[in-house]
Amino acid sequence: MSAFRLFAILAFVTGCFATAPSKARPAPSADRRITYNTVNIGGLNIFYREAGPRTAPVILLLHGFPSSSRMFETLMPLLADRYRLVAPDYPGFGYSDAPAPEKFSYSFDSVAQVINGFTQALHLDRYTLYMQDYGGPVGYRLAVSHPERITGLIVQNAIAHEEGLGRLQAARKGFWANRAANESKYRAGLGSLQTARLRHVGGSPHPERYNPDLWHEEFAFLTRPGEAAIQSELFYDYRNNLAAFPAWQSWLRERQPATLVVWGRNDPVFDIAETAALKKDLPKAEVHILEAGHFALDESADEIAGLVRRFMQRFASHRAK
Repeated sequence: MSAFRLFAILAFVTGCFATAPSKARPAPSADRRITYNTVNIGGLNIFYREAGPRTAPVILLLHGFPSSSRMFETLMPLLADRYRLVAPDYPGFGYSDAPAPEKFSYSFDSVAQVINGFTQALHLDRYTLYMQDYGGPVGYRLAVSHPERITGLIVQNAIAHEEGLGRLQAARKGFWANRAANESKYRAGLGSLQTARLRHVGGSPHPERYNPDLWHEEFAFLTRPGEAAIQSELFYDYRNNLAAFPAWQSWLRERQPATLVVWGRNDPVFDIAETAALKKDLPKAEVHILEAGHFALDESADEIAGLVRRFMQRFASHRAK
């Protein structure tokens, strides 16, 4: 065999092997990529993450305390092939503007008004609400105010019943009854790295699954200048959510929205009794108890994505009949 022919054969074989990986690992769809954006709502720059086709059904992702839209970073690419996912940061959170409490009223009514303006600015006329922690009082306000926009609910460790307050109920109500006597203790917790870690790991049997970046970033966020005052205002205002619970419960019973509940069993913040209370109001709600904590996406993003996908497909087909 000539040297030229041998070289040609080797070049062909090498080329075959060289092109194989590109076929095995195709480039990710552009729709699955998250984009990072800002929109001005009433003079406030509101940061948000977005993924998925613009014409697809919308899931509005509402984060909890003391997180931001970053908590959905792992979930969004898993669903963005079929859904448009939009996750804003509230005023005072993440990369959104954080004016001092003297310049912005940090109440859940005010935050919900900003997020309502956000949905209008992005022309989100119909959407499924995904609510976690503080996302509950923000989302339920949107639902009660604009029921015609809500296509379904996904509840992840967010409450609308006093049962959900659980064992921390007395401490919370003590703060709300006498803020002056409890303010310093609350602020000390905001400035504790160990407390930040416990919010995520809690009673989880798998602490090794948690990325330490999560609580280190939240600790850095909570200790930035002025943040303690902002969070104290919101926590104090949480008492008004309890006053709103009956209206939210009435809305649930009357509207019977298609609902998926994904609840981290090891949540140290809210009690699992909330799931039973929700089932009383929504007998057809789909409930899944996960071996996870308050931030269930930290360790169960794949599982939750699968449940959300099946739920969205199921209630969409039901509505089409």
